[in-house]
Amino acid sequence: MKADVNRLVIDASAALAWCFEEEKTPYTEWLLDQMGNGVEALVPAVWPLEITNVLLVAERHKRLTASQASVFLEQLGYLSISVEPTALSRVFSRVFDEARRWKLSAYDAAYLELALRQGLPLATLDDSLKKAAKAMNVPIA
Repeated sequence: MKADVNRLVIDASAALAWCFEEEKTPYTEWLLDQMGNGVEALVPAVWPLEITNVLLVAERHKRLTASQASVFLEQLGYLSISVEPTALSRVFSRVFDEARRWKLSAYDAAYLELALRQGLPLATLDDSLKKAAKAMNVPIA
């Protein structure tokens, strides 16, 4: 498994895998174990909105109940996850540029830009984001 890390950037795909049994992998279980043991995560401002939206859609499609969504959100609250505010100028320049360059969504580019700027490894299940991160020498957690 991966080496231990102290801080990382985690995207919504990696965190949401903890909520849905069919999406859990040895990697996401390792990641949750790391987070449970004090690893700090830094996320862009879009992260809580992505998490909330996926849970709402899953609830509407009967993939989980309102109670399960609430429990998951409560569990996330126990982890050391800090939201980094994003300046509009950064979104309109660096995030936009990275999204264009790597053909990523603006959301995914926000994770890449944050990991680059902070010099932190990136935790993701998204193959396109992993590919861009590797090309930019951002370690994958």
